[in-house]
Amino acid sequence: MLVSYKWLQDYVDLTGVTARELAEKITRSGIEVDGVEQLSKDIKGIVVGHVLECEKHPEADKLNKCLVDIGAEEPVQIICGAPNVAQGQKVAVATVGAVLPSNFKIKKAKLRGEESNGMICSLQELGIEGKLVAKEFAEGIYVFPGDTEVGAEAITLLNLDDEVLELDLTPNRADALSMLGMAYETAAILRQEVKLPEITAKASLEKAADYISIKIDAPEDNPLYTAKVIKNVKIGPSPLWMQTRLMSSGIRPHNNVVDITNYILLEYGQPLHAFDYDRFGSKEVVIRHAHEGETLTTLDDAERKLTTEQLVITNGTIPVALAGVMGGADSEVGSDTTTILLESAYFTGASIRSTSKYHSLRSEASSRYEKGVDPARVRPAAERAAQLIAELAGGEVLEGLIEADHLTLEPAVVSVTLEKINRVLGTHISEQEILDIFDRLKFAVTVEDETFTVTVPTRRGDITIEEDLLEEVARLYGYDNIPKTLPKGAATAGGLNKTQEKRRTTRSFLEGTGLYQATTYSLTSAKKAISFAIETREPVKLAMPMSEERSHLRLSIIPQLLEVLSYNVARRHDSVALYEIGSVFLSQGKDVQPEEREHIAGAITGLWVENEWQGEKKPVDFYVAKGILEGLFEKLGVEEAIEWQAAKQDGMHPGRTAEIILSGEVIGFIGQVHPQVQKELDLKNTYVFEVKASALFNFEQPELQYIPIPRFPAITRDIALVVDKEINAGSLETIINDAGGKLLKKVHVFDLYEGERMEEGKKSIAFSLTYLDPEKTLTDEEVVRAHDKVLAAVREKAGAELRG
Repeated sequence: MLVSYKWLQDYVDLTGVTARELAEKITRSGIEVDGVEQLSKDIKGIVVGHVLECEKHPEADKLNKCLVDIGAEEPVQIICGAPNVAQGQKVAVATVGAVLPSNFKIKKAKLRGEESNGMICSLQELGIEGKLVAKEFAEGIYVFPGDTEVGAEAITLLNLDDEVLELDLTPNRADALSMLGMAYETAAILRQEVKLPEITAKASLEKAADYISIKIDAPEDNPLYTAKVIKNVKIGPSPLWMQTRLMSSGIRPHNNVVDITNYILLEYGQPLHAFDYDRFGSKEVVIRHAHEGETLTTLDDAERKLTTEQLVITNGTIPVALAGVMGGADSEVGSDTTTILLESAYFTGASIRSTSKYHSLRSEASSRYEKGVDPARVRPAAERAAQLIAELAGGEVLEGLIEADHLTLEPAVVSVTLEKINRVLGTHISEQEILDIFDRLKFAVTVEDETFTVTVPTRRGDITIEEDLLEEVARLYGYDNIPKTLPKGAATAGGLNKTQEKRRTTRSFLEGTGLYQATTYSLTSAKKAISFAIETREPVKLAMPMSEERSHLRLSIIPQLLEVLSYNVARRHDSVALYEIGSVFLSQGKDVQPEEREHIAGAITGLWVENEWQGEKKPVDFYVAKGILEGLFEKLGVEEAIEWQAAKQDGMHPGRTAEIILSGEVIGFIGQVHPQVQKELDLKNTYVFEVKASALFNFEQPELQYIPIPRFPAITRDIALVVDKEINAGSLETIINDAGGKLLKKVHVFDLYEGERMEEGKKSIAFSLTYLDPEKTLTDEEVVRAHDKVLAAVREKAGAELRG
């Protein structure tokens, strides 16, 4: 919203307050002023000149030699290239020594041999944007009205000595989208009174009701519609003062009637629309929803196809305007218009917003309707516009305001106590001070037992609850006046809970091993939703998916990570290692929210080690992925409770996949992706893992205990056990640990052999066993007894034999 400082003075006494001081006060009271623009900054020496003579330049077809009276002793000769310059015009002249925007100085000059003592200016050359200049002057110089005084200051006449405040309004402050709204705001800040425009239009003996009637078929979207009829209108330019006010507010002048409707829009915040009554085509205005397939050509000459949700103004038969958005071209006010049908209505914001968005058509009117206009200003705005049309366009206002009213107008009534105001704001404001603030805001208020009951004027539709009243009191009391206090009570240091700590530890460890964090979609296709799932469930389907590829909630993170690997490999990034800590979603049945679980997943492809200098290259394999997880489990303190067991998993290599078991519960898997899946994704050997984060994070980790370095030597025994191929090293390790007793401290697998010298169906697994007694030196007899128990246990429980 652009607010003219000089225009604002029509409604509020600003004596002693500069534009910049006012901007500061408005900002401190809650409405941010982005800036204050001085329109005539650095411009001087511009006067009104009278073109006494105008003839073609003898040496240039596109130049004119003009003799101009600038109010000095003698007329001056000025060479002008404007196509519309002519004898008898009153024009803006930059005299010799004048300064134009961008510090452009005017000097005496010779143009094609002819002397030029100044410059006849266009509005653009005086710093006014081209889009704001009336079309008739857009390509040439500006021409003042014929009665303008020669030699007068052109800057003052063009209102360029004004300053404009640019407001950055929040959507709730729709009341500030008008000069009167800002007048109420300014008056409250400065403790002044608001001077409202006087409406004194005289009506003719003819009745408007003889010319028009109104019918509303959609009262839910248009509860109030009023109309005035003005006859004998003469279309022409609006007066200079109105044009300059419109331009300083960012609106281009058109003609007197259209300019008046725009002027009232800015003054009252109430959109109006003027129809050419003779082109309207009916004596009846009918407001309804459009019929499916109806069309309307709007003022921008675009044909709009309408829908049944859109509100239109019709003549009883066909649409003539998009309600609250834009008028129709067929009933547009033109140079030959003599009778005006003036609309002033209240449309609901939701309806106008829907129409505006559908047609990508946003106007000054629609933006105000969307945010909410004051229904109490609908009638006064119409009367004020009719008055101005009578004064500035010679119109004859017919008696009566024709209306259809379905509006129930009840101002909001909101209460708040003195105690709550002071408690929330931390102040000690007195009852009288608060009454004074509400009086400055022009809010009707009563007080009983320190409870304020406020009747909020309809112009302030943003105030509906007691917190809104608190804000009004705070901003007018002055945020700077609210005392600064330190928080009371014991302070509590912030910190992470155990789950947050372990999540952060996990992320840090995985990134430390060389994995990059990925963030992928939780939505995927029906097929991918069930791939690699730790728990098989029916996938959850979205009711309104954006596409088939994003139609289901995932049960596993791995399919998305594989997509990322494939994307990178396709772009010649052959070695990629990723992890993600994200959510999967398990169905709980129909019409029940799915259970969201956090998983940790990783995917690695390509080379794990590449040292070009040494010529060393190590591709990713099962043990690289397993080593990453083993390190993570150790970091989280769960390694002693973890078991690894060969398994089969959909989408995984049948011989290179293992389940991960924590305290007897399967919490995930690890292994190589099935070769067929790798081929489909154009990947080389790729290894993945996925585990339930909650199982790791919720595991009760035993307290760490310090164990001193042993003072006595350990004894190591190596054994190679021949067992059936179906028996894995993990089960043998468990048997050995159980049988070894308290002296057995460590069991380590260091060899696996399957070859020609091995019996069919057998394999050899070698273990290194470490025995230690922290209290004394072990004897051979003690080690032999413990070791014999181990050999007996593996022979009995696994059928193992020592390899010779």
